[in-house]
Amino acid sequence: MVRENLRVAQSRQKSYANVRRRDLTFKVDNFVYLRVLPMRGIQRFNMKGKLTQRYIGPFKIVERKGEVAYKLELPSNLSGIHNVFHVSQLKKCLRVPEEQAPQEGPDVREDRRIPNTRNRRVKMCRVQWKHHTEDEATWEREEELRATYPGLFANHL
Repeated sequence: MVRENLRVAQSRQKSYANVRRRDLTFKVDNFVYLRVLPMRGIQRFNMKGKLTQRYIGPFKIVERKGEVAYKLELPSNLSGIHNVFHVSQLKKCLRVPEEQAPQEGPDVREDRRIPNTRNRRVKMCRVQWKHHTEDEATWEREEELRATYPGLFANHL
């Protein structure tokens, strides 16, 4: 009797789980978006915070690895990331991109400050982001900006 009750409960829970479940399969040369979940205090894919994008891309599928994994063609700025992802981390791209616009960086002006901390001095730059007002300008660490956008500081010492 206990086994029968257990089997009934498992069957019921399986039917609840299968309502939202769908099998995703992609073909080689399809385009997909990559899921990027924000985690508190962790910077992933050069993004930080709860208002960051949930998906990045689109990226081209190069190869299928096993039943549920796909190898993606990632750009050079994401070269430090392993390029094989589980199907649950991918989202189908409905419109195939013909050509992508280059990602534009921020405008860095000569507005700098060097706040003193207990042990060191941190160079900060005021960043005016494109498509945002001057009130939305942010202060960013100069070393992080140099690493992310090396072309911005070519004229500066």
